[in-house]
Amino acid sequence: MNDQIRIPSLRLFDDTTDEAIGIVTLAEAQRLAQERGLDLVEVAPQAQPPVCRLMDYGRFKFEALKREKEARREHNAIRLKEMKLRPKISEHDFQTKYGYVRHFLEEGDKVKLTIMFRGRELVHQEIGRALLQRLAEEVKDVALVERMPLLEGRNMIMILNPLPRKQAKGDSKDDAQDPQP
Repeated sequence: MNDQIRIPSLRLFDDTTDEAIGIVTLAEAQRLAQERGLDLVEVAPQAQPPVCRLMDYGRFKFEALKREKEARREHNAIRLKEMKLRPKISEHDFQTKYGYVRHFLEEGDKVKLTIMFRGRELVHQEIGRALLQRLAEEVKDVALVERMPLLEGRNMIMILNPLPRKQAKGDSKDDAQDPQP
């Protein structure tokens, strides 16, 4: 970059206008970079003659860092959402929680369902297990059970994984296209 380049002649490109300037001497390339307030960056040292660009190197590094962060964010696209329930949940509250769980799964997020037991409710674990099974049954068209209901301390936990997008979308299309006999 700039004064670190030690080659007598190079092929020069201007990054701001995307035009090829041509084969120039190192001194000429450095003069052009100085005049335009840009950096001279060697991009292909193995080429014959080596290729350099006139660019704003600070902006280039910033955009590369931004692209890298975006790629990292896309890589961790699946998030884990948690929905907490109680064994004595009313029907309306259950339907509301079911709506949220379904939405999370359709968005591609994993869902951790937690039944929180208090006091003597722990004696009736079957109520919590039945509640989790009912919820899993209601969302079976968009999710798979990754982990069956399991008691951990005073909480019963089940994890749902979203179906792959093609499979979840494909099932709903098949139902809509099948004519009634």
